[in-house]
Amino acid sequence: MIDKRRHYVLVVDTETANTLTETDENGKTRMDMSNVLVYDCGWAVVDTKGNIYETASYVNRDIFNDERDLMRTAYYNWKIPRYIEELRAGTRKMATTYEIRQAMLDTIERYGIKEVAAYNARFDDNALRVTQRYVTCSKWRYWFPFDSVEIWDIMKMTQDVICKMPTYKKWCQENGFVQANGVPRKTAEIVWRYISGNNEFEESHTGLEDVLIEAEIMWYCMRQHKPMRKALYENRKEFPPMTDFQRRLSASLKNNPTIRVGA
Repeated sequence: MIDKRRHYVLVVDTETANTLTETDENGKTRMDMSNVLVYDCGWAVVDTKGNIYETASYVNRDIFNDERDLMRTAYYNWKIPRYIEELRAGTRKMATTYEIRQAMLDTIERYGIKEVAAYNARFDDNALRVTQRYVTCSKWRYWFPFDSVEIWDIMKMTQDVICKMPTYKKWCQENGFVQANGVPRKTAEIVWRYISGNNEFEESHTGLEDVLIEAEIMWYCMRQHKPMRKALYENRKEFPPMTDFQRRLSASLKNNPTIRVGA
């Protein structure tokens, strides 16, 4: 039974392949991180008290299977055999972009979720949006119903709470977890090492596994009862309210699958 009196939050993480590269004046190429495609999407339904109610882990067929060349550009492409093994074992599911989005939106609706959280949420929000536009040739453009769901950035919470702790600053200095300018690092992996006390911890860089530590970081920040930013888009004008036409288009996704033109 879903208790609607609880404050449910959806924590999301994505792993991506890269669609574009840029070449500098020396002929070196680099990945354009604003154009990435999701091949792994995991999430967990949690509350603000430290409880997990439901998890999901999806491999995106549209990218993982159908874009073999792009998958070779994935930063963690050496993990492809692991995904194949876990798909065969049934610990992950394979689905299309449309099916993954529908499963996520159905989860949001069932639990009455108003906030979706991610660590460095701008990256995940952008990756999901870019993937949908790529797969549908921009027929469908927005992943989240942003007029009813707010995006929380767990990294902002970390910056405002954990990164300001004298104990964290000292711990980073003692362990060499600082940037070139001496500022403590704020990656989820380093922050979780501090919280867990395990300095050997290495982030999985797979969707659901990373979601679980990011939820723990969120809870840790909340337990401190300190002022902190949560919203990724603090100025909601960045994404204005949907028009009636956009709402009808978004709602129609429940009945019409997204199919890439020419597929």
